[in-house]
Amino acid sequence: MEFIMINTNGRQPNKHLTRKQRQALFESLLKQSSDGKLKKGSISRIVDMFLVSTRTVIRLWNQAKQFVEESIEFDVSNKRTNIQSMAKALDMSKSTLHRRIKEGVIRPYTNAIKPYLVDANKRARSQFYILMIEQGTLTTNPLFIDMLNVVHLDEKIFLFVYKEPTRRNGKNQLVRTLETKPNFSVTKNVTRSCLIDKMLPAIGAKWPLSSERRIFIQQNNAKPHIHIDDEQFLQAASVDGFDFQLFFQPPNSPDLNVLDLEYSTAIQSIQSL
Repeated sequence: MEFIMINTNGRQPNKHLTRKQRQALFESLLKQSSDGKLKKGSISRIVDMFLVSTRTVIRLWNQAKQFVEESIEFDVSNKRTNIQSMAKALDMSKSTLHRRIKEGVIRPYTNAIKPYLVDANKRARSQFYILMIEQGTLTTNPLFIDMLNVVHLDEKIFLFVYKEPTRRNGKNQLVRTLETKPNFSVTKNVTRSCLIDKMLPAIGAKWPLSSERRIFIQQNNAKPHIHIDDEQFLQAASVDGFDFQLFFQPPNSPDLNVLDLEYSTAIQSIQSL
């Protein structure tokens, strides 16, 4: 084996490198490499720069290449929407991943770009706009309706809970108190019950007597929401002189729901303080 002797101009080689020095040395080697191969004369320049032996530079370079070759390559592009999913993909704890983000090793990125609207979405939005215009002003000077009889619905503002008796801890415990527990499974039956038993009576109790009795309830396109022709809802929607009607907002259009546009955004901004 032939060794190349480098002239260090009488300077003694640095035999002990710190972790930061090894990192800086490797980064310098990377800058002087191309496609995993060092350029001619790069080892000599690194030896003079860090005052180390040629053998040390070659050893560190070979160790780094071996580490890259033995590492397992995996793609987490579809599992990085939040810390929990990415920590699972990386097989590390959430606290460790959070520390890496604070250290700057992993940089969080939020994409605020909204998805593009397809032609069907654009047509649905146009039809929605037309319905929000006074029909008598379409051919003259179009004016938007006042929307005083339109209620925007969003399941995020409701507290879905249920009450359950506590378990008996002893045979002498006769009275079982009721505990309020969250309902983690929000289905169509749950939303239907919330609409019929809670929302419609609440709107009717607060609705001014002089206002129009036909009320439109706008809901987004979440799967748990019931259809506009739901039989149980239609039966409950025509009581006490009211005429409640359901309709969906256009798909991919959260800006057409006042709750998503204003209230939910305001609440999220407060929570992030």
